[in-house]
Amino acid sequence: MNKLKDSAKSLFEEINKHSYELPGDVSVIVAPPALYLAEFAKSSTSKVCIGAQDVSAHSEEGAYTGEFSASMLKSAGGKYAIVGHSERRSYHGETDALIGKKIKACIDAAIIPIYCCGESLDQRESGRHEQVVHNQIKEALNGFTADDLASLVVAYEPVWAIGTGKTASTEQAQEMHKSIRNYLADLFGNEFADNVRILYGGSCKPSNAKAIFDQPDVDGGLIGGAALTADDFLAIISAAHK
Repeated sequence: MNKLKDSAKSLFEEINKHSYELPGDVSVIVAPPALYLAEFAKSSTSKVCIGAQDVSAHSEEGAYTGEFSASMLKSAGGKYAIVGHSERRSYHGETDALIGKKIKACIDAAIIPIYCCGESLDQRESGRHEQVVHNQIKEALNGFTADDLASLVVAYEPVWAIGTGKTASTEQAQEMHKSIRNYLADLFGNEFADNVRILYGGSCKPSNAKAIFDQPDVDGGLIGGAALTADDFLAIISAAHK
């Protein structure tokens, strides 16, 4: 929930302006506040896709005041939706069961879901971080097949590193991404796990992006505060080139 319309538009235009200079092997997604989404989608370049920061678990139209469906997102020009972000979990009590319904709603509407998972500081310090994340994944993806989830993107968010200035070390990021990939292989097979994109989200910035993205199981980033400055976001995108 950042930026009034004029400043948000200026930021987006700056990203758009430089988009053709960015690496061709990097996918760029901008997820603005929902109020700006349709307008930004109209002016987006072919290099920059538009996503939503959240989406409803309800697929059908109806009396769900304040919500928008994945099909509405699609009709407005959106291609991606972030589901299960740690702030949705902590501020709005979202469970993995609910998040699983949002994933299904996205798949049904041909929206690519970006599923967020991650542990708190207490959970990491007690040595339960892998178990916590595996349990989140197991519950959210329960009932799906590998074919169902062919477009799924996973974002690992160490909650203790979001907005705190703390960042997981490159070793910690790689360890968790590898653990997630191995667990997805157990659930859906090696081919699925090899092809799924796993993003790192946790105080990623220009100064550490390349070291994090160079890890073999890190496929990109879910960028928060650093994306509010065009120069920083563009630098992070450039660092994702492999």
